[in-house]
Amino acid sequence: MGIVDGGALVGKALANAGITKAFVLCGEHIMPILYGMRSHGIEIIDTRHECAAIYAAIAYTRASGKPAVVVTTAGPGVANTAAGMMEAQAFGVPLIHIGGAVKSNKRDAGDLQDMDTLELMAVCSKWARKLTRVERVPEYISLAHRHAIDSRSPGPVYLEMPIDLVYQETGEDEVVYPAAYHADAIPFGDPALIEEAAGLLANAKRPAAVIDDGARFNIGNHAGSVADLSDYLQMPVTDLGVFCRGLFGNEIDNPLLACQATDKADVVLALGCRFDWRAGMGENIAKDAKLIQVHTDSRLIGFNVRVDVGIVGGAGPVASQLVKAVKSRRPKPASRAWVNLPVGRVYENLPGAYHSEGTPMHPARCAGEVIRFLSEEGRDWDVIRDGGEAGAWLRLGWRATRPGQLHGTGANGTIGTGAALAIGAWVANRKPVLWYTGDGSFGFHAMELDTMARLGIPVVCVISNDSAWGMIRLRQGRDRPDEIAKRGHANTELAPGRAYEKIVSMWGGHGEAVTDPREIIPAIQRAAANAKPSIINVQVDRESMSPMLAGHGALLRADK
Repeated sequence: MGIVDGGALVGKALANAGITKAFVLCGEHIMPILYGMRSHGIEIIDTRHECAAIYAAIAYTRASGKPAVVVTTAGPGVANTAAGMMEAQAFGVPLIHIGGAVKSNKRDAGDLQDMDTLELMAVCSKWARKLTRVERVPEYISLAHRHAIDSRSPGPVYLEMPIDLVYQETGEDEVVYPAAYHADAIPFGDPALIEEAAGLLANAKRPAAVIDDGARFNIGNHAGSVADLSDYLQMPVTDLGVFCRGLFGNEIDNPLLACQATDKADVVLALGCRFDWRAGMGENIAKDAKLIQVHTDSRLIGFNVRVDVGIVGGAGPVASQLVKAVKSRRPKPASRAWVNLPVGRVYENLPGAYHSEGTPMHPARCAGEVIRFLSEEGRDWDVIRDGGEAGAWLRLGWRATRPGQLHGTGANGTIGTGAALAIGAWVANRKPVLWYTGDGSFGFHAMELDTMARLGIPVVCVISNDSAWGMIRLRQGRDRPDEIAKRGHANTELAPGRAYEKIVSMWGGHGEAVTDPREIIPAIQRAAANAKPSIINVQVDRESMSPMLAGHGALLRADK
């Protein structure tokens, strides 16, 4: 055993925990950690902003099912991650965030970057602690890892490491590395409740399932059970989020796996759901329907809904129990679905706006052409959905063909995540990426395109460009027509027709401005052939409001 510093201990402890990927932005307070991780075989992906590192880790974990570590420097470095940590918290993403800090004996003395980031991170994390002795690094890494992957309520955790401890040396024989310190078990449901739920499903005439991101990390090896249950009952499945898309099968070939029907169902099975605004606070479930809610977190059972059968357990294990119980009660499978399923290609089944003509282009047509490309030529691509209105138009038609393929925001409605999500998705599987975004969201982390160029990530960014913060501009145009007619919009306009496609010339990527919808797919093909970060800048009209915005606006007005 030799002499090692705190950073080397971090690297070895993380490697022992099975961590293979780290998303970072360098800083003096944390450099020994980066060297320690590198020496223990952890791949380090460095971004241009700390919050982007968190978003990238979210996408990586979503796609791979494995937690990652994020390392950021003291003070502003840690503080820059707050929005990302809140996003991970809302998703229930198990990641470990290690942050630097001032020397232990310089706290509150006005030293460089002396900020109370531990208190800030305690708000954004499910568990937050500060290291006080270098010999305890492996112990605290194991604590952080165990809290992050807790099957009842996984989520982001934070561990603060003062610079003196990171650089401090110690004899490795003074250090204990915990082993076998966490359980991999996912809880099954109470057998009596399983039988009660199975009775409802077996006798249902119109069963439907709804799945949310809360199910992603407690499905385990039972994704096939969800697919079997859907197939046996011919039960439509819809996903409130994005984490579980593609886990149960190819949604293009089996549209039953991407079919919203809870508003017409007589029995609804909810797996890992938080019934927030995305589900209309539970209003999207028929009033007379029976609701079976399954969640590992008992606090979310009955949240905004009336539950007929509440089962505390993992989505996967409970689904496996339900399959067996349903088959014992109903020997023959359903012969056909009770909902009308689309026939033909994905693009052909999109509503009329997605096929519209005219100039400037309808934003639905822009999204529709991208959906056509993805469903016909880009079936194996990773797909990133970003932006307000742009993301809403794309959401209606996107379909997953495999797990970990689709990425976007969740309950927080965070925008500007797309560039970093593209990085994280690629790190997980090294597949081509299509990043669809609005022009407003594009600007948040546009310099991560340079990160992609440096790392060799083949991303095609399609910008639905309405030269505005479209979602807010459209809503204000509806709510304040008289004032806007007199004085114009208040701070929702962006530069008209900005040529974002020219950015990629710095690294030889393909950049193209498009106004004709028929040129969108050829432009994507040319960008894909370039194999470097590329931008297709599509001009769309500024007046067409998505159905999601129209519906959400109506809910807001009703609440006033």
